[in-house]
Amino acid sequence: MTDDLPGPEELAAHEHHHADVSGGWLRAAVFGAMDGLVTNIALVAGVGGGGGDRHTLILTGMAGLVAGAFSMALGEFASVGTQNDAVAGEIAVEREEIRTHPRAEQAELALMYEQMGLTRPTAEAMAREVHADPELAVKVHVAQELGVDVDEQPSPWTAAISSFLCFAVGGLIPIITFLLGFSSLLLALGVGAVGLFAVGALTARFTTRSWLLSGLRQLGFGAIAAGATYLVGMLIGVGISG
Repeated sequence: MTDDLPGPEELAAHEHHHADVSGGWLRAAVFGAMDGLVTNIALVAGVGGGGGDRHTLILTGMAGLVAGAFSMALGEFASVGTQNDAVAGEIAVEREEIRTHPRAEQAELALMYEQMGLTRPTAEAMAREVHADPELAVKVHVAQELGVDVDEQPSPWTAAISSFLCFAVGGLIPIITFLLGFSSLLLALGVGAVGLFAVGALTARFTTRSWLLSGLRQLGFGAIAAGATYLVGMLIGVGISG
């Protein structure tokens, strides 16, 4: 019996895959789709509750779609860019610390490894090998101290484009029946509800949560927003007509 680790052939047979959750696209896409659906369902419910006709509902929905998509995209671009700048600043600080105090930083890394459960000799050996390459040392320290992979920073452009497109698609669903010629507010809200449930259930693919619970949760959030804006629209509409 041997304690040798598996070779390349055995590893290839054991290979498994993870969902791609890096790059900044997943959060932006999910948030964009959800926000597009909830925003336009709420807008349609509010204006419809106030007595708006089909033309007014289409105008409201399209205005909300365009304004929201650009707002989401610009917000994602700015937030991800700012986050990356902040990380870059911390990387510069860590690089300077390793340059000016290499032994102290090596001892710090060894201590972190030891706190993870490694024996002291193994932790010191690992820290020593990591610090033999200053750039590797920077990457490892940043990963251990900040939980950030230097080579996997999210792209502001990816986040912005994902958010823009997904918000637009989500915002289109609640008004699609009006664009097809129907005038029923109930039908539009029903289609929007199906969209909310479907997007919520789809997100379960990237989590351990049940697709049914994810769908129902998002449907509940949308129902609260739609109910509140419908009530506001109905009260304001009645007030104006009176």
